[in-house]
Amino acid sequence: MITRLEQIIDVLKSNDKKRLVAAYANDAHTIEAVNNAVEAGIVAGVLVGDKDTIEKTCADHNIDANKFTIVHEPNELKAAQKAVELINNGEGDMIMKGLVSTDKYMKAILNKEKGLMPPKAVLSHVTVMENPNYHKLLVCSDVAVIPQPDLNQKIALTNYVVNVAKSLGIETPKVALVAASEQVLPKMDACVDAAIISKMADRGQIKSAYVDGPLALDVAIDKESAEIKKLDSKVAGDADCLVFPNIESGNVFYKCNTKLANAELGAMVVGAKCPAILSSRGDSVKTKLYSIALAALVASK
Repeated sequence: MITRLEQIIDVLKSNDKKRLVAAYANDAHTIEAVNNAVEAGIVAGVLVGDKDTIEKTCADHNIDANKFTIVHEPNELKAAQKAVELINNGEGDMIMKGLVSTDKYMKAILNKEKGLMPPKAVLSHVTVMENPNYHKLLVCSDVAVIPQPDLNQKIALTNYVVNVAKSLGIETPKVALVAASEQVLPKMDACVDAAIISKMADRGQIKSAYVDGPLALDVAIDKESAEIKKLDSKVAGDADCLVFPNIESGNVFYKCNTKLANAELGAMVVGAKCPAILSSRGDSVKTKLYSIALAALVASK
């Protein structure tokens, strides 16, 4: 079982390399991130964009352009579409946003005819977080994509975090459906939805996972709090996964962990035919590398 993010890299080194396709990789930010992953021995890099610009950027940053496959497409939107086409043609295993704007990147992925979305799929964001104050990795969703998930979307989020946790080697992940209280309060949608999803898991509609909720955050991740409140739960105090009721709660948790607790993380968008990486210029070198590694790990399963 993987208990630290750096262990993902060690696991990947013994696997066949997955092909990372970077959409409109004309910038140093993207090229350096892909180069670090190639240097770490965890992926093969495919850069889609303007060939001359890519080669010049590589030269300016002392990176050997020959270590990448470069696909020439100088137009921003067409480069994103080309990256998606490569995935659909089986020439790539995961996709990464380059200099292309987020709306054009997502437009290419979401295109109904030529995109990467299976019918009725839910696109969501999954973060794997390593907090120095918690005894194992935490798989969290959704902190960045779905503002107010409805019941069906929460079911999808639950299945996504379970699948990612299984990729980390957790045989039966423990999923906490987070709310403001561990009581089932009929006037709080988060509590009602969590109770429904928990019962679905009890009846086998969510496979191979322990799912409990509603759980307040303290009882989800702190054994002492769970014992004080006398909760009889396989999840309480030892959660592997957290599913948040809305983007505000998830995003605040994410930023509190990274800014106040020095947590490190890897993150990706899931729900498409392959993992999608949305790294930011503000991400640390480690975050970029861990995000690529996480996507490669999930793509291997």
